[in-house]
Amino acid sequence: MAQEIDLDLVEVSPGSEPPVCKLMDFGKFKYEAAQKIREARKNQTNTVIKTVRFGLKIDDHDYGTKKGQIERFLKAGDKVKVMVQFRGREQSRPELGVKLLQKVAEEVTEFGSVESSPSADGRTLVMVIAPLRNKAEAKAEAKRLADKQAKVTKSVTSTDETKDSAAETAE
Repeated sequence: MAQEIDLDLVEVSPGSEPPVCKLMDFGKFKYEAAQKIREARKNQTNTVIKTVRFGLKIDDHDYGTKKGQIERFLKAGDKVKVMVQFRGREQSRPELGVKLLQKVAEEVTEFGSVESSPSADGRTLVMVIAPLRNKAEAKAEAKRLADKQAKVTKSVTSTDETKDSAAETAE
């Protein structure tokens, strides 16, 4: 019967009594299963840990730049490892480094939350900040914004072309 309609007889549940079989195109079934696996792998994202290093005596402008980097990384869905390097006598004042890390954590609360509080690691203090959204959500939103932006630019250029053609016909 299966050969007459060019299908395969596939045993679905060999352990049941009586065994259950199904008529299907087995090559098509394997292909669709492989496509599902490939699609799942494509949507899978790896969380990356980005590192931002601060010195204890950081200037306001430099601090703002580093804070901007941290915000950009968190918006993209990456974890951020914030480090404060101590040099020379600075090692005797670790509370200043903790204060700096707490300031950073407070200023980026809308983008991420502290995953591990400041901890000493030799001559450095380390804190990890995790994003509020995962990488897949951030990637999807970035794509949606890019598509929206492309539509806007396309509509603006088409209206400009219409204005140009109307001006040419008026002349």
